Amino acid sequence: MVFLTKISQQLTRFTALIIILAAVVAFIEPTTFSWVKGDTQVLVLGIIMLAMGMTLGKEDYKVLAKRPLVICVGTLAQFTIMPLVAIAVAKALSLSAGLTIGLVLVGSCPGGVSSNIMSYIAKGDVAFSVGMTTLSTIVAPVVTPLWLIYLVGQTVQMDGWGMFKFMLLVTLMPVAIGSSCNIFFQNKKWFETLRAVMPSVAVLAFACIVGGVAAVFGQQLFESALIAIIAIAIHNFAGYILGYFSGALVGVDKAKKRTLAIEVGVQNAGLATGLSTKFFPNSAESAVVAAVATIWHSVSGSVLANLFSWWDRRRLVANPNLDEGVKPALSAKKS
Repeated sequence: MVFLTKISQQLTRFTALIIILAAVVAFIEPTTFSWVKGDTQVLVLGIIMLAMGMTLGKEDYKVLAKRPLVICVGTLAQFTIMPLVAIAVAKALSLSAGLTIGLVLVGSCPGGVSSNIMSYIAKGDVAFSVGMTTLSTIVAPVVTPLWLIYLVGQTVQMDGWGMFKFMLLVTLMPVAIGSSCNIFFQNKKWFETLRAVMPSVAVLAFACIVGGVAAVFGQQLFESALIAIIAIAIHNFAGYILGYFSGALVGVDKAKKRTLAIEVGVQNAGLATGLSTKFFPNSAESAVVAAVATIWHSVSGSVLANLFSWWDRRRLVANPNLDEGVKPALSAKKS
C-alpha cells in the first residue's frame, strides 16, 4: 500500500515530464499511441474523471454545503474569466479558426484535476479547491457547450446538444460512480489500495490522450506549436493574475486567493483535447492547442505553486516572528 502510494505520488509529481515524453514517443513512433482515438479515447477520458471522482467523499460535499457562496463565486470567476480571455487573446493574435476553437474550448472547460495538489503545495485552501473543482465539473456539461456556441458557434458548426450529452457521459457519470464508491467503500482495504494508485492511472491516461493527438496530428502539432504556446501562455498567465485579484475583490484570505489563481488558471485541458477530437475532427489545430495546454498547464501550475511556497519560506526566514499561518503550514509539511 505504502509502495503503491509512493509510486503514484512520484508519477503525479512528474506529470508534465511524462506527458512530454508521451508526445515525443508519438512523434518518433506514431503507432505507439495511434490507438487512442474514437471510443478508446472516450474510455480513457472516463478513467481520468473516475480517478477524480474517487477522491471525493462526504466531507467534500459538506464543504460545498457549508461554503456555497464563496465556491460559487470562484466557479463563476473561472467560467467567465477564462472563456472571455480566450476569445480576447485569439482576436489579439489573429489566430486561425482552428486555434481559436481550441483556445476557447480550453478556457470553457472545468478546473484541472491536478489543481487540488497544486493548491496544497501553494499553501492554498485545499477544501476550497476541491469544492471549486467539483462544482465546475458538475456544471460544465451545460456551461461549456453554451460558451462554445456563443463565442465560436457563428464561425464553425458544432453540436451543442451532442457535446452536452457527451460531457455527461465522460464527466458526471464517472465522477458520480467514483465518488459513490469512495463513500460506500472508503474503509475497505481493497478500495484504499485502488484509490492510492488512481492518481498515477490518471497521469498515464493524460499521457495517452496527448500521445494520441501527437500521433494523429504530429505534423500540424509541430507547425502550430509556437503560436499555440504563445496563446496558451498569455491565456494561462492572465487566468492566474485575474483569478488571484478576483479573490481580492470579494475579500477572501490569502490562501483562497492562491487557490483561485490556480483553479482559474489551470483547466482540464485533457477533457478539452477529447472534446476537440470528438466534435471538431476536421480541425487539427484545435486539438493541437488543447494538447499543448495539457502540458503547459501542468508545468506552469506546478511552478506557480512552488513559487508561492518558496515566497512563504523566504518571508519566514526574513521575519521569524511572522504570524500569517506560514510557520504552522511549514511545520505541518515537514512533519
